[in-house]
Amino acid sequence: MENIINLLPDNVANQIAAGEVVQRPASVVKELLENSIDAGATEVKLIVEDAGKSMIQVIDNGKGMSPTDIRMCLERHATSKIKNAEDLFYITTMGFRGEALASIVAISEAEIKSKRSEDELANLIKVVASKVTKQEPCTSPNGTSISIKNLFFNIPARRKFLKKNSVEGRHIIDQFERIALVHPDVKFQLYQDGEELFHLEHGTFRQRLVAVFGKNFNDRLVPVQETTNIVSIKGFICKPEFARKTRGEQYFFANNRFIKNHYLHHAVQQAFEDLIPKGHHPSYFLKLDLDPGSMDINIHPTKTEIKFEDEKSVYAIIRSSVKKALGEHNITPSLDFNRETSFDQLEKNKKLGLPGISVDPEYNPFSERKNSSGITRKMDYSAVNPAYSTPVDHWENLIQNTDSELQPSMDFETMENEFEQNASLVSSSETDSSSATQDKIIQLHNRFIIIQIKSGMMIVDQQRAHERVLFERYLGQLAQGNGKAQQLIFPENIDLNPNDADLLNELIPQLRCMGFDIDEFGKNAFIVRGMPTEIKSTNALDVIDGIISNYKLNDTELKLDGRVNLAYSLAQKSAVKSGRKLDKPEMQMLIDELFACENPNYNPAGKRIIQNQSLEQLLKSFE
Repeated sequence: MENIINLLPDNVANQIAAGEVVQRPASVVKELLENSIDAGATEVKLIVEDAGKSMIQVIDNGKGMSPTDIRMCLERHATSKIKNAEDLFYITTMGFRGEALASIVAISEAEIKSKRSEDELANLIKVVASKVTKQEPCTSPNGTSISIKNLFFNIPARRKFLKKNSVEGRHIIDQFERIALVHPDVKFQLYQDGEELFHLEHGTFRQRLVAVFGKNFNDRLVPVQETTNIVSIKGFICKPEFARKTRGEQYFFANNRFIKNHYLHHAVQQAFEDLIPKGHHPSYFLKLDLDPGSMDINIHPTKTEIKFEDEKSVYAIIRSSVKKALGEHNITPSLDFNRETSFDQLEKNKKLGLPGISVDPEYNPFSERKNSSGITRKMDYSAVNPAYSTPVDHWENLIQNTDSELQPSMDFETMENEFEQNASLVSSSETDSSSATQDKIIQLHNRFIIIQIKSGMMIVDQQRAHERVLFERYLGQLAQGNGKAQQLIFPENIDLNPNDADLLNELIPQLRCMGFDIDEFGKNAFIVRGMPTEIKSTNALDVIDGIISNYKLNDTELKLDGRVNLAYSLAQKSAVKSGRKLDKPEMQMLIDELFACENPNYNPAGKRIIQNQSLEQLLKSFE
């Protein structure tokens, strides 16, 4: 019988390894940037074309490679970082396995130029699918330039499953930010399709955070610092009021390496307990310095998941450090750009009180309000969409089928088509429904609306109800392009991080259909001149930031996209919230508009809006 076990050729073995190391263009970016950092570079330039599918180039001013090293770096398990198995437990560099370049050049066309400061000439090597096609001396500055072209050209199946350029581009930016944030002493530049997205000069960690996430970010940061014999922690958390529903700004760095750790994330989350709404996540940027021998980074090919020798102690120290920082911030906020001054002020001011918050308890988006001229204004929904010009009569008849057996309707594409085909959802009727429920409608705990009906009572979640009303209205505006804008007294300029700016640029045409007067106003900057009439906030940055946050969350968790996602994202931001007191006319208006909706029973996330309780059920509960 013939032997059946064969040794794989090197090029096949490299392609298999590439499947673990190179998942998408962003994986190449990560490996090449880490190599530049390990080479001692103080300036690194990343150039990307076609979201990395056509070209990824990294140029650095690091130590460079000799003619022998430039050839050896392409071999599997060729590394300058470790010499024996014991070294694996004391890794202080970024890349160390010697698999990255060998895997990358196995699925691409690569060109490497490298020069050491002591050499007169640089060295050039060209590789196609692991095969060296040229090696010769050349002229080049000190350092290394690696150009990767036509990624996955010899594995069409892998290339076919890459996402669209906007998605792959965001993954590249994520990897770039993770490395650039923790190395503020290195100058970084990122060019995408000829446009410079990032130009990050040398600076402090705080300055780097502000340079990456925008000028507005500086006021959000609270410093964290703690030193113990187990781990030293240094970095920043964001103030509780800037917590978000998405996990976009959570960064742990262990010995300058970005890591993911749900257990440690829970430690920070616990420190913010009772300070942020349920379902929200705090933003943090924490650098952990600890003995390399007390953690294992060799458990995953991407080296982002690690194990700690004493994870419980690290958890406790992180939690207490963050709580301490929050406590100090509540006493006095940071005023200096580079330095936290709360400890200095604490010595001078022994009796400092908590900051006060001014709240208008009478504010309600449904109520009549007077403007500065004394003129009473009332929300006119008919100006936004004719479908809401007349309240629904006899809406009690519409709730007969809202029992517990109903299932949510999630066919959003059908709903959108119906909006495009019909200009009105309901017709006028002869009687006024508001009189039908006079004195039969109350608000419970500023969250639920309870209505007496013939068969018992109906309970309505006011926030979800308003989300449904606004969602269908905004969906109609997107189809018809008839959203009305209310101009701001003073146009507001907002700055976003490149990822959010890229997403907002995609959404601007649709936002204009919904009543936003917004334009791009420079690199990652926008000017907002007006917003939809339903939005009462005059803080454009807060509104736009909320829409983007909701949009990304809905895309990830609900798999909503396009118009449906945007309409729901704005509805979430604009809707009256639980905890808001409503008077009877406001509740009546909301109920009338809810039952004018295509689907009044569930909000767009599929959560129940209405719960019926029959008189028979109530009587039975008292038996």
